[in-house]
Amino acid sequence: MAKIGRNDKCPCQSGKKYKHCCALKDQRARPQLTPDQALKLTLMNSVTQIQQDALSMRVIFRELGVFFFFSTAKGDAWLMEMTQCDCVQVAGGGKPLEAPIDENSETIETNWSHTFAINNKQVEITAYDDKSTRILANAPARELNAAMNRIRKKFSKEQLEKVHLPHPDQEASST
Repeated sequence: MAKIGRNDKCPCQSGKKYKHCCALKDQRARPQLTPDQALKLTLMNSVTQIQQDALSMRVIFRELGVFFFFSTAKGDAWLMEMTQCDCVQVAGGGKPLEAPIDENSETIETNWSHTFAINNKQVEITAYDDKSTRILANAPARELNAAMNRIRKKFSKEQLEKVHLPHPDQEASST
């Protein structure tokens, strides 16, 4: 059976183009995820995948919007977010760690443990709890820096700031 092109006449013989007729019906029949729902599913799938990569000791770097994932040959894996340079370890020594991600129908909340910066071609992390700083050995600093530059060129500062919603405590204190 031949594939119907979007601009071909609809096979139902309505006289309309397929994209303006049955293609719309087919699209409505499939359950559609909101962009937020699709991102949430993809974020958790990506965390699970990078944990599997860490378990296999594979060196991998992936991007998903403003999120970055990497695993090292030592079995460590991290989730990083570029707009506020937050990060959290999701695997250590080849063992998955609990991903501190809380999803609901409207938001994704992550309990970030560290911030990160790229200094002297190395990824430096600072813990939120005690402000201790260390270098992440074998972290893909070059790939991370290049990905951040690509995203900054693609989106305006205002667009990137909209990624985060104010925390309820911040809203109450600002009014």
